[in-house]
Amino acid sequence: MTPQDQRNAEIIETAIRNIKNFVDFPNTIKMIRDLEDKIDCPEFWNNSEAAINIIKERDRLRNSVTAVQNLEAKFIDTVELIELAESEGDTQSVSEFSAALDGLTHEATTLQIESVLSGPHDAANCYVEINSGAGGTEAQDWAEMLARMYFRWAEKRGYSIEITDKTGGDEAGVKSITLNIKGLKAYGWLKKETGVHRLVRISPFDSNARRHTSFASVCVSPEIDNDIEIEINDSDLRIDTYRSSGAGGQHVNKTDSAVRITHFPTGIVSQSQIDRSQHRNREIAMNMLRSKLYALKLKEQEDATKNSQNKTDIAWGNQIRSYVLQPYQLVKDTRTGVEKGNAMAVLDGEINEFLESAISQYN
Repeated sequence: MTPQDQRNAEIIETAIRNIKNFVDFPNTIKMIRDLEDKIDCPEFWNNSEAAINIIKERDRLRNSVTAVQNLEAKFIDTVELIELAESEGDTQSVSEFSAALDGLTHEATTLQIESVLSGPHDAANCYVEINSGAGGTEAQDWAEMLARMYFRWAEKRGYSIEITDKTGGDEAGVKSITLNIKGLKAYGWLKKETGVHRLVRISPFDSNARRHTSFASVCVSPEIDNDIEIEINDSDLRIDTYRSSGAGGQHVNKTDSAVRITHFPTGIVSQSQIDRSQHRNREIAMNMLRSKLYALKLKEQEDATKNSQNKTDIAWGNQIRSYVLQPYQLVKDTRTGVEKGNAMAVLDGEINEFLESAISQYN
């Protein structure tokens, strides 16, 4: 094998070894067998709620084991094919199998990151709330660009995305938008995206073609299960209804179906206008509020002096990542130092390198 192939092989072998150690492979396999024994019992479905939870846990553990086993099998096969092609002097096949090995290196790196995502809610769906900050129309357009970035990233992972709330900008973009991203470990992957994101570009709204700096904030919270108790007193809430501002048909635009809930003790606001039913929008808004309050609780436990719901100024000096489109292209994460020169690819959802680095350093 070439020196590059050997380096890739070492990376993959190390990743597989680390994953197996981290998830305690032998014990995980034993846990899967124990859960399957429970599922095979005749009285298993006597408690349907408990049964569903057991099946979910079995599937979660089995998926983690299967992913590593599949990676290891593909790795062994690819190395053997490279060595066979080399022995036969088949340079074209060597090149193809080397490319496959390179692809497995990226797969191994991603799988190793996912094995770290073992927090209490890392496997959950999540809400991504984006608010425009300093910069007026520029910032509102930037907030919509960020929403598209996360939308494209989620699509590439096979996640489903639903817009639960959207307030349009004055001239373009959005003042705020909330995405409900559903998929395994959606929260774990995106939880470090909370913070201020800064954009530098030549403004498409400036007739003098001047360079502008815009800001938008991102807040990520887990979609929590109903069995997690979050104390919310009715007296602490203000519930407002209003007409939906987005498209959705005659009914949506002419009835007060949208719901906004304000939690007085924290100042947290959640709102939904996705459904034609006011009752359904209220249910969605309450679920979002519970998720935000829980995310706040988790953050307070992590750092008593900071929390993810604090209204940090969405302006200079607070950004976690800068996206520069002019006079050059560069996206740089101010926390991890990761940089990418192809800013347009990043805005098209290619953000895994930033996510992986943040998870590795701060998880």
